[in-house]
Amino acid sequence: MKNLKRSIALLAVAALSVGALAACGDDEGASGDAEGSVYFLNWKPESEATYGEIAEKYTEETGVEVKVVTAASGTYEQTLQAEMTKSDAPTLFQINGPVGLVSWQEYAADLGETDFAKDLSDPGLALTGEDGTVYGVPLAVEGFGIIYNDAIMRDYFEMDGAKAASMDEINNFDKLKEVTDDMQARKADLGIDGVFASTSLATGEAWRWQTHLFNTPLYHEYQEKGITDAEEIEFTYSNEFKNIFDLYLTNSTVEKTLAPSKTVTDSMAEFATGKAAMVQNGNWAWSQIKDIEGNAVAEEDIKFLPIYSGVEGEEDLGINVGTEAFMAVNSQATEADQQATIDFVNWLFTDEEGMNYVTEDLGFIAPFKSFGDRTPADPLAKEINRYISDDSLTAVPWVFTTMPSAKFKDDFAQLLAQYASGNLEWAEVEEAVVANWATEKAAVGGN
Repeated sequence: MKNLKRSIALLAVAALSVGALAACGDDEGASGDAEGSVYFLNWKPESEATYGEIAEKYTEETGVEVKVVTAASGTYEQTLQAEMTKSDAPTLFQINGPVGLVSWQEYAADLGETDFAKDLSDPGLALTGEDGTVYGVPLAVEGFGIIYNDAIMRDYFEMDGAKAASMDEINNFDKLKEVTDDMQARKADLGIDGVFASTSLATGEAWRWQTHLFNTPLYHEYQEKGITDAEEIEFTYSNEFKNIFDLYLTNSTVEKTLAPSKTVTDSMAEFATGKAAMVQNGNWAWSQIKDIEGNAVAEEDIKFLPIYSGVEGEEDLGINVGTEAFMAVNSQATEADQQATIDFVNWLFTDEEGMNYVTEDLGFIAPFKSFGDRTPADPLAKEINRYISDDSLTAVPWVFTTMPSAKFKDDFAQLLAQYASGNLEWAEVEEAVVANWATEKAAVGGN
């Protein structure tokens, strides 16, 4: 995809100062083992089972203990803060981009000389400090957009009076709205409960909207201003955010007032069982689709569509592509535990068996030269590759890593839930988002 490297590079933004937590290590390993051990605090709940299998396999082969703890959805930063205060702190953890690095740089070891850092297909993907020190290495390149069931869409296109003849015609918001409005009116004939799966706005479940969906208007505001971060925003593309958010709410499987009670699991189950034709999510959602009981979507029918919102020129945009979670090794851990952790990561991303887990079980598009042409077999990963290789489209990079704080996101989520419930006007949401951004940026910056 055109400008992918440049798009990913936008993640290297100026960081804001915040306080760091203290953590300490003993002379021996975290488990009291002088040979060292690994404690991995996992970011992704959907990967918990696979990481457990990986840990067991590595321990079986090497004798090195690997403990995996998975933070609940939306609680990673709080869990990390709590775990880092313990004597048996994580040795391998994940940093949420440049803003997260400010909190954790003191506790992130220099990874520049590790095999896996040197193996990056693009060294610019590494998370670095102002002095160029490599503090984090990405787990994967990922993407998100609107996932659709092509079988349902084909059924619609064959209907008399359909507003499009194929997905190729849906390349902007106006056409997307025209098609989905018509599909919603014909939902009974299509055998669905709604075009879009329910908009998950339950507490802790709104990250697809307050983070991922917000990425699009934030990216366009940054582009328009020629910046990569801001102490204050204007929410210039607020109306465009509202366009697509309203479309999700109104052409849904449920009444919009019920959205604040819905979870991501609810939403993915609706899509997987054929009750909805579309759902916004990323390539990591494949495991959430295939493992749901009653899954009725064929692999070959799972496709991606860019998130259109009404921005001028969006016909030339692809899906959102980037990286958020960077592996970091705890510099406060013992040397034995640090080395054991580095050895574990090297095995995962350079050993044949480890790479098989990464590609086939975790489903990661790994950003390492050792993987060559090896890519996940799952349909969403294939779709990411399809968009990346399409030179006619420009990636929408992940700039949401510049969002000021978890509190900003949580407050935004509450605003969206109140809007869906009919308790707030959109103008009130817009005003609060702008004010909260400035307040939180100032707070974390110590201004």
